[in-house]
Amino acid sequence: MLSRYLTSLLLLGFAAVAAGQDSHGELAKVTEQELEEVRERISELKQSMDRAAEDRDRLAGELQELEVAISERRMRLKEIERDREYAAGKKQKLDDELAEREQHLDEESGALAAQVRAAYMSGSQEKIKLLLNQRDPATLGRLMAYYSYLNDYRAENIEAVVEQIRKLDELRAQIAAEEARLAALAQDRYDELGQLNASQESRAQLLASLRKKISDEGKEVDQLASQEEELTRLIAELTSILSDYPISAEQPFSDYKGRLTWPVAGTLLHDYGQPRVGGNIKWNGVVLAAPRGREVRAVYHGRVAFADWLAGMGMLVIVDHGEGYMTLYGYNETILKNTGDWVAPGDVIATVGDSGGQARASLYFELRRGTKTENPRHWVTKQPGS
Repeated sequence: MLSRYLTSLLLLGFAAVAAGQDSHGELAKVTEQELEEVRERISELKQSMDRAAEDRDRLAGELQELEVAISERRMRLKEIERDREYAAGKKQKLDDELAEREQHLDEESGALAAQVRAAYMSGSQEKIKLLLNQRDPATLGRLMAYYSYLNDYRAENIEAVVEQIRKLDELRAQIAAEEARLAALAQDRYDELGQLNASQESRAQLLASLRKKISDEGKEVDQLASQEEELTRLIAELTSILSDYPISAEQPFSDYKGRLTWPVAGTLLHDYGQPRVGGNIKWNGVVLAAPRGREVRAVYHGRVAFADWLAGMGMLVIVDHGEGYMTLYGYNETILKNTGDWVAPGDVIATVGDSGGQARASLYFELRRGTKTENPRHWVTKQPGS
C-alpha cells in the first residue's frame, strides 16, 4: 500500500544531512524527537489517504497494489541485470586470466621438458664427466658453478610449473562458481519476468473493469476531480509538515524561472491548461510521451517530499525546492529516490512508465507554488542535453 515506500520516511535523508551542510547552505539541525514527530505525521497522513481511497473504490486500491508490485519487480529485474552484467564481466576476466596462465604453463612446461631432455642426453654422470674431462682447475670451477646454477634453475622451473597448475585449478573453480551464479541469476530473471507478466495481465484486466465502471456510471469527471482534491490535500499537508525544515540555497528557485531543463526528453501529449474530459477540468501540468524506462531527472536543487503511489498519478515523486515551490513527476515506472533525499539539477529520480492506470508510457510534470499550479513552460525552456 501507500505506506510501504514511506516507511523509509522523511527522514533517513534528514538524519544523514541534518548534522552537516548540503551544497546549497547550512541546514537546520533536526533532533531525533522532531524526526519521530515528522514520521508520525507523515504516516498518519498516508494512512488517512489510504483509508479514504479504499472507502471510495476497492478497485483503485487493487490497482495501487498491483502497480506498486510491478514497480518493485521492475526494480528487482534491474538489480538482477546489473548483477548479471557484473558476473559476466568477472567471468570474462577469469577466462582471460585462465588463458594467459595456461599459455605460461605451456611455456614453463616446454622449458622444463627441454632441460630434462638435455640432462638425459648428457647422461646421468654429468658431474663425473666434468671432473674427468677438464684439466684446468679454473675452467673446472666455472663449469661446476654453471652446473649448480642449472640445477637451481631446473628446481625453480619445477616449482613454477607446480604453482601455475595450482593457480589454474583455483581459476577453474572461480569460473565454475561464476557460471553457477550466472545460471542462478538467469533463473531469477525468468521467475521475475513470469511474475511481472502475470501482474501486468492482472493490471490490464483491472483497468478494463475500472474503465467500464467509470463509463457505465458516467463518473470520469468526478473521479478526476476527486484525484485533484487528493493531490491538493497532499501538497497542503506536506507544505505544513515541511514548513519547520526550510530549504536554503545559494540561488533561490525563483531566480531560475525560464532557465530550467525539462526532466525528460519526450513528445508533448497534453499541455498545461488544455481541457480534459468534458472541458470542466483542465490539465495542471504537461504530459510528455517517452520510452518506458527512460531516466527522469530533477529540474533543480531540492528535497524529496514524497515518493510513493497516488491515485491518478501512479508512482509519484514530489521535490520541494523552497519558497513554497514544488515540482511533481508522475506516471513513473520506478522511483529511484526516497522521501527526505536531497537532489541536485539533473539527478535521476525515477524512470518513465504508465502507472496510475495510464494507457501509454509518459511523464506527468507539474509545478506548484503552495497549492497553486503554474505553467511549466514559463519555467522550463531547455531540452535535456542542451
